Order: sequence, then C-alpha cells, then structure tokens
Amino acid sequence: MKNITILGAGLSATSLIDYLLQRAESYDWQIHIGDYDESIAIQKTNGNKRGHAFRFDVNDAEQIETVISSTDIVVSMLPASFHHLIAESCVKHKKQMLTASYVSPEIKALDQGAKDSEIGIFMELGVDPGIDHMSAMKVIDKLRADGSNLHAFFSSTGGLVAPEFDNNPWNYKFTWNPRNVVLAGQGNSMFIRNGRYKYIPYQRLFKRIAHTSIEGVGDFEIYPNRDSLKYRETYGLEDIPTIFRGTMRRPGFAKAWDIFVQLGATDDTYAIENSANMTYREFINTFLPYEQDTAVEVKLKAQFSEIIDEDVFNKLQWLGIFDNTKIELKNATPAQILQSIMERKLQLEDGDIDMIAMQHRFEFTTKSGEEKKIISSIVVRGESKEKTAMAITVGTPLAIATKMVATGDIKLVGVHVPVIPELYNPILDELEELGIKFTEVES
Repeated sequence: MKNITILGAGLSATSLIDYLLQRAESYDWQIHIGDYDESIAIQKTNGNKRGHAFRFDVNDAEQIETVISSTDIVVSMLPASFHHLIAESCVKHKKQMLTASYVSPEIKALDQGAKDSEIGIFMELGVDPGIDHMSAMKVIDKLRADGSNLHAFFSSTGGLVAPEFDNNPWNYKFTWNPRNVVLAGQGNSMFIRNGRYKYIPYQRLFKRIAHTSIEGVGDFEIYPNRDSLKYRETYGLEDIPTIFRGTMRRPGFAKAWDIFVQLGATDDTYAIENSANMTYREFINTFLPYEQDTAVEVKLKAQFSEIIDEDVFNKLQWLGIFDNTKIELKNATPAQILQSIMERKLQLEDGDIDMIAMQHRFEFTTKSGEEKKIISSIVVRGESKEKTAMAITVGTPLAIATKMVATGDIKLVGVHVPVIPELYNPILDELEELGIKFTEVES
C-alpha cells in the first residue's frame, strides 16, 4: 500500500483530493489529508474509508518531520512560502514531492540533494504554471521536430466568471485569492518583441493592453505578466525574437483598474492610521487633493479626466468606493482596504460558475519557408462554487502526476517542471479524456 499525504485542504485541493480518493481502492492507496483546520480536512475525505484527516501545522517543525517520514509521497497545497520546508524534509527522508507552485530559488537549490536521495520534486503542475507549460511545449516540440523556426510566442490565461453569470459592470468575479488580484502586476513587467526588450513599470502596466478573442466566449484584453523573459530558458527558446505572457480580463477592466493603481490604492507597504473608523469614501479621499467643499467624485474625475469616462465611473460607483460604509480593518494597508471593498461585490454568488480561459499563439516559418501561425485555446468551466474551474485545472494535472509517481510511471529524480514529453504527454492525454482539451487552429 502506498501512503499519499496532501498538506493543505483548501478550495484549490478539492479536485486533487477527489481524484485520488476515487482511485485509492483500485491502486491500494491511503490518502492522508492535513490542514490547520482539521474540520476542512475531514470534510474533504467525504467519508471515504481510504481517506484520513488530521490537523497539520506547518510551523511545527517536529510534526513536519513526523508526517513526512511516515509517508511515501507528499503533495503540498500549502502557501508557496512554505514549500521549501516540506521539500527539505522530503529530501532528508527520501520522499517524493509534488506541488502546483512555481520553482523558488530555495527549491531549485535542492536539485542535487533530491538526485542524491533518488527522489523527484515535481513543481508547476497546476494550470498557470502547469497546463500552460505542457500545452505550449507540446506544440513547440512538434514544430522543432518538423524543422520549423518559431519566432514569436504569445501566451495568456485568465480566471473569470462564465459569460452567463457575468452580471456586473466589471465583468469580473473573484475565482482565486483576492489578495493576488489586488497586488497583480506590481514590479516591472518585461518581455521581448521583435528582438527589442520591453520593460513596463507598474504605473504604466494597465495602459499597455493587447486584445484577443476566443470562439464561444468572446473578447478579452491582456496585460503583461511580470517576467516573460525567464520562459525562454524554461521552453528552450533562448534566441526567440518575441515572447510575451499575459493575464486576460474582459475589455474595460484595465482602464478602470488603472485608477486604483494611479491613486496608490493597491499599495501594500504601509498602514493607514485610523483605518477602522474610516469610510470607503474617506479612504478614496485620502489620495486626493484637500478641497473641503469639493465632492470626492468631482475631485476624482478632475484628477483622472483623461481616464474616467462614463463606463469607468459606473464601474467605480458600482463597486461602492463612494459609500459611507465603515472599513472596520485596524491598521490596514491601502491594498487590504481595497480588497475588502471588492470582496463585498465581486464574490461568486450561489449558482455562479467560473471559467478558465487560456490561449497560445505560435508564429513560425516552416521548413519550406512558409510563414504560419497556430492559435491554441482552451476554456474550462467550473461545476459549482466549490468545484471551480480554477480548482479543477489546478488540482487535476497535479493529481494525474501524483498517480504517475505512485504507480512508478514517473521515475525522474531532481527538481522538474512539466516541459518534457514524458511528463506533459501522459498528463495532457488524460486531461483530454476528462474533457480538458485544447483546440488548435493553423493558418
């Protein structure tokens, strides 16, 4: 019998846990689910006799050692900052580890240790990063095998609400961690276009928007992700003249969001005094000139006259930023306050379904000299508020990889991401069987 331990039982772990529990009897697995809130772990076992829930505290170093030394495979669904603690213990106790998160410098440094311990540490097995890598590399490797020369690669992903549940002026609802949405894009974004490096500072990011569409779900705008350049090494595209990765939103989102960026309302580096007793309206007013007899709305329109049109103002007003509602957060940063305002209005409602949209564009020259393009797109819809598209696309590829490690179909050692055929082919094949399939159009 194989013991598989999942650390962290939050929303993103739902599909992962369900997949493994459904197969636990036939593969003779015992699935151990640990979470700081044991009741959540118990709920996720769903009464399955192959499931075992326990309370897990990642700050308890002794418990980490006890848990990892007594299992065979560890799947970490903890916050990314804790993965290295789990990985270090896995190397020490020679236990396989998998997660959906990015490879951090601390985990990258464990590569040789993992090889010496003859274990694999498999990272970036979710949706983005994860499915994006796998689907991109499948096309890239095929183009190489055909003798084609890839000279431009564009990739974008968005977690959104499904069109029929899109019923607010922002055309957006939270489908993932709201804090990450509020802080998205901070720092410089960088990519390369036709051999020229492009660097976009945060304060200009939401003015530099690209556009695309996906059949069946409509139009999108795309703002650049932080660092597209690092993917040249990941994908073996060191000499490519154009590489760009971005985040998808519905048209009009970026223009309105830029107001908050320019105001400073997304800043997370300092606390606002007396924030608990401040209203939303007073919060916005803190960033505007002192004009005692001028309404906040008037001052905001005057300061951003080149941005605020009727559509943008309607978005801001609908969100409630001019309301006299108390913030009730002590010593909160501007970003924390903005997040609390947004969470009142942008949550998925009962019955809502979310959606993941992803699209790659490959521009290449064939061996015979033809200029061609491939557009590869996927849309995944959630099933419920609990089994969201985000949870499905994060958890399912990770679960498939966990099965492959448990059955011995993957025997790699060291730190790996799914950019090699022996990882991405079987995972993509099974995802397709489960209805998660890319559509490719060549022109």
